Amino acid sequence: MTPEGESILLAEGTGNQAPARTWRADAALAGNTVIWGSTFVLVQAALKDISPILFLAIRFSIATLALALLFRGRAKFRPTRGGMVAGGCLFAGYLFQTVGLQYTTASKSAFITGLAIPLVPLLTCFVYFSRPRMFELAGALCATTGMGLMTLEGDMLAIGRGDLLTFFCAVAFAAHIIAVGHYSRRINFESLSLIQLGGAALLGLGTFWWVETPVMHLTPVVLGALGLTGLFATALAFTVQAWAQQHTTPTRTALIYSLEPVIAWLTSFWLLGEVLSRRAVIGAVLILCGILIVELKRTHSTEHLPNGGANSGV
Repeated sequence: MTPEGESILLAEGTGNQAPARTWRADAALAGNTVIWGSTFVLVQAALKDISPILFLAIRFSIATLALALLFRGRAKFRPTRGGMVAGGCLFAGYLFQTVGLQYTTASKSAFITGLAIPLVPLLTCFVYFSRPRMFELAGALCATTGMGLMTLEGDMLAIGRGDLLTFFCAVAFAAHIIAVGHYSRRINFESLSLIQLGGAALLGLGTFWWVETPVMHLTPVVLGALGLTGLFATALAFTVQAWAQQHTTPTRTALIYSLEPVIAWLTSFWLLGEVLSRRAVIGAVLILCGILIVELKRTHSTEHLPNGGANSGV
């Protein structure tokens, strides 16, 4: 969505309470980053005892059942274009991320996933046939350089399998942010949440039995990971996002979500003692700089709220 389009959509029907609603939405999205950032290590540990697509199928099924009970009478589980597009992007993102976690570290996975943020304005330009701005290109170049420092290995500078899969995850998550931002003002958030998670669950249930060799050992770690990710990191978090993006923009959403890799790295360091190499640290800093170049420049160059309010976030 173009900055001008974001301004118009956010301004419609907000009135004098728009700034307060926007800050509540931003705070809710910040809560999502804490939940998501702290689950990388847990999911990585669970994947030792369960195959990745089966894990996702169960995770999204738990989330769908929870929302069906919570929103009964308020949400319509009727396939819509917006819900299915968002669900497809969501499943693709988690598929690449979960499989990639088998071949890379939790902290590297989180920072590479963060590339979704500078990709949001670039994909937005592609979808809406607009020309990217110089600071968007500069931010993407900075973040890409950082990804190279974090992931390229050996004399041949080959990228690891897990890192490449996680990059595809970032592309899918960027598309998901754009899709939710577009459709959240056309579908009530209860229905959008239920449809996108239900669609992702169906994709998982329809593919795990032939795409991979299903493996599942119901250890405490696996049960804990399924429960926490299904109920909190999926059902709660994506309902919050669908509600929040009615009152904020994809740009603000992307900036707030830039906190996620930092939280994931702190969790990895605290629980596992995982330390990034000096080159990887420089790469991580460049990724965060690329995110901030793109999003803070958009924040200060575009008015997104009536009554002069500023807009800032992933």
